[in-house]
Amino acid sequence: MPHYGDYQNQIYFAGLSGVLPSLPVDTATLEARAAAAMAPSLLSYVQGGCGDETTQGANASAFAHWGMVPRMMVDATSRDLSIELFGHTLSSPLFMAPIGVTGMCTQDGHGDIAAAQASAMTGVPLCASTLANDPLEAVKAACGETPAFFQLYTPRDEDLAASLVARAEAAGYAAIVVTLDTWVTGWRPRDLNTASFPQLRGHVLTNYFSDPVFRSRLAKPPEEDGPAAVRHWAATFGKVLTWSDLPWLRSLTKLPIVLKGICHPDDARRAVDAGIDAVYCSNHGGRQANGGIAAIDLLADVVAASGSTPVLFDSGVRSGTDAIKALAMGARAVGVGRPYSYGLALGGAAGAAHVLKCLLAEADLLMAVNGYPTLADVRAAGTRRLT
Repeated sequence: MPHYGDYQNQIYFAGLSGVLPSLPVDTATLEARAAAAMAPSLLSYVQGGCGDETTQGANASAFAHWGMVPRMMVDATSRDLSIELFGHTLSSPLFMAPIGVTGMCTQDGHGDIAAAQASAMTGVPLCASTLANDPLEAVKAACGETPAFFQLYTPRDEDLAASLVARAEAAGYAAIVVTLDTWVTGWRPRDLNTASFPQLRGHVLTNYFSDPVFRSRLAKPPEEDGPAAVRHWAATFGKVLTWSDLPWLRSLTKLPIVLKGICHPDDARRAVDAGIDAVYCSNHGGRQANGGIAAIDLLADVVAASGSTPVLFDSGVRSGTDAIKALAMGARAVGVGRPYSYGLALGGAAGAAHVLKCLLAEADLLMAVNGYPTLADVRAAGTRRLT
């Protein structure tokens, strides 16, 4: 069992030789450094949320009103952070949440590959976005032995949807994560003020442009008429999914299907009743709808409604402590988004791996100090609402 907390020993002992970390170990400083390194329009897309960003801010700040109670006289010299998910044993409960502009976050424009390499380096699974600068097959290959998930923005063209899912299954992805809340984009002032939407400029559309079904719909291939290909993408993006579409989604693949965007317990129960393999509690990090409740405040009810069906979680996770709190509230696995994108911007694959190692180290050390040797102990301890 890896002791992720040993990463701090590496840093301290390197410091004895005058070697300081090349990247910050806290998200606030990391974000500030990345802000100086990223192009303004890209930074706005990554940092920005919907409306006045109240919900986005609440996602992160809400973790502070949940607390955990330590247990003493417990031998926590060995910690086990491993989980079982979709038939795989994962060394930790952390995963990289899908981000549509990951590919643009590195200087070479291959951030999707860099994120996959970070996954291979750390054992933290990547949930690869449909929106990417590299084909989903190449991204999966770069993950090495670490399982990966494929996030699907379901297009209106059902044959294209079937093709994307079939490609993901053939490439070896472990699950299909269907995003429910992005058939249309929310009101994002940061992007609107600069009239900048990366996809309409031809970015992160490689999975479409490389797809045989998508290409068959074009008069000329994307290499010859990029603007026409972008227009076709815009016309086909975003199928409105309803519960009646679940049998069709199931017919596309033998892989586990995860529904991303579930925040209401009634929706969780309905998903479970329909045989969905996992529920993904998320409000898209506050990017899609403003005025909502922080996702962490909704998690416990979603978990209770899901029964034995695994619940994945993201939105607002900025630290290993945040991740442990979400696990204590019943999440099976916890996704981190913006922090690893900042790591990509500052250091490519190694930068993202550093961020993941820091999050895992903090989570591991919290378990050690609080007397939680296993994630079962974390869940038994639970959380308390602070006044």
